Amino acid sequence: MLFQYLPAFKVDPLQATFQIVVLLAVIALSVTVHEFSHAFASNYLGDRTAKLLGRLTMNPASHIDPLGALIFLVAGFGWGKPVPVNPYRLRKISPKAGLAIVSLSGPIANLITAFFSGLIATGFYNTHPVIAQIALLSAYINVLLAVFNLIPLPPLDGFKVALGLLPDKSANFYSQLEKYGPMPLFALLLVEMAVPGISIIGLVVEKPVSMILNSLLL
Repeated sequence: MLFQYLPAFKVDPLQATFQIVVLLAVIALSVTVHEFSHAFASNYLGDRTAKLLGRLTMNPASHIDPLGALIFLVAGFGWGKPVPVNPYRLRKISPKAGLAIVSLSGPIANLITAFFSGLIATGFYNTHPVIAQIALLSAYINVLLAVFNLIPLPPLDGFKVALGLLPDKSANFYSQLEKYGPMPLFALLLVEMAVPGISIIGLVVEKPVSMILNSLLL
């Protein structure tokens, strides 16, 4: 994602710098909204782990994951620093259901942010094009973050949603993937890059992102 701005430095370095700064700011804000929502949902349901660790905040420094941010800048998708959740401390709800709800809260928050960004982009399109372009970028990044994080592989939210929805025996078996960290996800990306004609990310991310954005900007 970041590389697409580099050729612009030859034409207009100041404009290219501005675009990169805006991109970084939008990514940081989108990731912060995502991770803060996990912390808020967890705390609301009774688990104070995230709050005690300083994650119930809108400070981007508390939520940016260096590796996830690097992947975001290079590949166009990524993740924030995972919010710690103890599902057995959640009140009035089963641990599995609570885990699924807390995990879904991040993508849902991004989709809500994308919705309002789309309204701003549409409303300012003819009068303030710069504001409209920034809002459009915000809508795109937030939808991308929501959809990508729903892939059911660690360390993404979709993995914990799957654990919360699967039967106990299947969930226990599937949870073994977590010990490998992001390696299954990297393996998926490597297969896509190494094997011509395979576009797994395009199928599960790009097409849904395009469909959601089109519906937001009608």
